[in-house]
Amino acid sequence: MAAPRKILIATDKFKGSMTAREACLAIARGLARLDPNIETHICPVADGGEGMSRALTDAAGGEWIETTVSDPLGSPVVAGYGWIAETQTAAIEMAEASGLWRVGDQQNDPWRASTYGTGEMIGHAIKQGAEHILLGIGGSATNDGGTGMAQALGYRFLDTDGNALDMPSKIKHISQIIAPSTTTWPRVTVACDVTNPVLGPAGCTAVYGPQKGIAADDFRAHEDRLGHLIEITQRQEAATAPGSGAAGGLGFGCSVFLNAQLVPGFKMIAEAIDLQRWIDWADLVITGEGQIDSQSLQGKAPTGVATMAKASGKPIHAYCGALANESSDWSATFDQVTPIDRGEIPLHEAIKRGPELLENTVANQSPALSQTLPLDR
Repeated sequence: MAAPRKILIATDKFKGSMTAREACLAIARGLARLDPNIETHICPVADGGEGMSRALTDAAGGEWIETTVSDPLGSPVVAGYGWIAETQTAAIEMAEASGLWRVGDQQNDPWRASTYGTGEMIGHAIKQGAEHILLGIGGSATNDGGTGMAQALGYRFLDTDGNALDMPSKIKHISQIIAPSTTTWPRVTVACDVTNPVLGPAGCTAVYGPQKGIAADDFRAHEDRLGHLIEITQRQEAATAPGSGAAGGLGFGCSVFLNAQLVPGFKMIAEAIDLQRWIDWADLVITGEGQIDSQSLQGKAPTGVATMAKASGKPIHAYCGALANESSDWSATFDQVTPIDRGEIPLHEAIKRGPELLENTVANQSPALSQTLPLDR
């Protein structure tokens, strides 16, 4: 009898419809209906943005911990992060506390929007006993260079008279930075899904400022205050490192205040979940996300999975909620791409029924899968 075919399922979230884990499980159910002898393993993935902490926590069998922290404008909110007890690792997304989505319907104030809540989450994880913090920095409402985070962790920012300054509204007035008495931090690895520096035309203010409410007339003032922070810290090299401008300069702040290492988001997650080992195990790799488009082909998580699979000589199949730019040459990245079949179901209802429709699509896609399944098994 032929050996069971082994399939790795490593999808990203289907935004607004399914978490990465839910999508993986829906595909696994569809495969079980297609052939009960197929052996599957799920590895939810992400690229450092939304969904990173859940993907890492689910993959490692960790738990979700919630705590009350400050949102970008200082109001209390309940935010969560993943805790992996086996390795004493915390998986944190800054957007849980300091994300633009937290502002909601109220108008963001980029002058005082702060990463303080992110610092509170890091502090909570440290008290939990974290030896390693994996921090995803995407989707921020902030442009504070990580000063709010640092203040929450005990850094003091003083003016020329030695008076304490509140961050980030007084960044321009910093004359001295006093580190907390205890500065032995856990190992901090920051996942960046962008490569922007802090300053300049490709920096955080110019590129991401408008979506955070920074008016064009205020660009220079925001550049000046971040430039002042860089000058005071004397860490110009950290301000030009790829990803230092992520999340309004939080990448820079993590490097300076926490001695963090900045790495590409997908690379960090792939290493954390030992993705290569499972690709080596598999006969076929399946990935996917809500929409596959030109951005997907430029380095999102499914492309990262596909690159690793192809380097290992494994066929790669992708599922998606929608396939945009269908003329794009996805065939150089994936062996097959299959959009979810929603039939005549309206889009808003299909989004709610995402797991069901994805499972059905997989179960009904035997012709497409047969092109990528090993034929000599």
